[in-house]
Amino acid sequence: MKYDYLIVGAGLFGAVFAYEAKKAGRKCLVIDKRDHIAGNIYCENVEGINVHKYGAHIFHTSNKEVWDYVNQFAEFNHYINSPVAAYKDETYNLPFNMNTFSRLWGIRTPQEAKDIIQKQRAEYGVAEPKNLEEQALSLAGKDVYEKLIKGYTEKQWGRPCTELPAFIIKRLPFRFIYDNNYFNDRYQGIPIGGYTQIVEKMLDGIEVRLKTDYFEFIKENPDIADITLFTGMIDEYYGYQLGALEYRTVRFETEVLDCENYQGNAVVNYTEREVPYTRIIEHKHFEFGKQPKTVISREYSSEWKPGIEPYYPINNEENNSLFAKYRELADKEEKVIFGGRLGNYKYYDMDKVIEAALDLVKEQL
Repeated sequence: MKYDYLIVGAGLFGAVFAYEAKKAGRKCLVIDKRDHIAGNIYCENVEGINVHKYGAHIFHTSNKEVWDYVNQFAEFNHYINSPVAAYKDETYNLPFNMNTFSRLWGIRTPQEAKDIIQKQRAEYGVAEPKNLEEQALSLAGKDVYEKLIKGYTEKQWGRPCTELPAFIIKRLPFRFIYDNNYFNDRYQGIPIGGYTQIVEKMLDGIEVRLKTDYFEFIKENPDIADITLFTGMIDEYYGYQLGALEYRTVRFETEVLDCENYQGNAVVNYTEREVPYTRIIEHKHFEFGKQPKTVISREYSSEWKPGIEPYYPINNEENNSLFAKYRELADKEEKVIFGGRLGNYKYYDMDKVIEAALDLVKEQL
């Protein structure tokens, strides 16, 4: 059977494209190497709780068109992302705001906070920061850096801040108001019932084959579609012929606890270097759950190796330069297009995934 589009990857990008292509009368086949649809936004029901299997996903956008689009497929609650940072026996609100500064220094007014930050910045200021540590001290001063940035960042990237490039922290958002809302976007929430249903509805009526490896499949079915949309790793598509792009990955340690409320918040970051995980997610709080048990996931950041799921592209100069060479190869393809986080070697928030997929739809259809 011949298809207009073979879509490799049943995640959000591939699903949006497939949904729109079907609406336009195109025949699509979606394949995915995993045993489920929805990619990294897949939710698994455990003890009546929608567990974000591949890490916390909080939908937020300022694009009304995207917000209206995604609301076709699910009803969203009013969840506001307000993470907490745990450092030793201290607890701080994130992002850096007046609640954070009041807890750090026992002060109350914005001017007091500004004066302390400015004094510390002057003490540690470097005209031209050569690494992330110098950049962070120049922007935030010693207290914020040592308690809330240093340990977390070193765990996230797997190397000391003195070995990380300064550009990773180009700026640090300080809010001199008592506001714990992490995002500035106008629209924010979690789909009631989890994310999987969104992709299920998008792929309704479209042929989907799971546990299907593209490279094996295409050997046996070389002419199955006119055009292939590939949302996997662009360097893997080309057999790593120019070298492998680098990623960070995340390992999740999930457990069911026989208590109603473990940490009182959906997201708690552990900013001490000595604590091996970066954060703990308590999934029920995303949907204000009242279940008698709870499910938590500890997240451990590590270097990516083939065979593991890649999460975060390491967009330093070296990797970006290598990606540009792969992009040159991709631009010459007549029957293959690349999309999504791995196809474009770019970290996307969910709203940006939808925007990019809809842009591709306009271009293609």
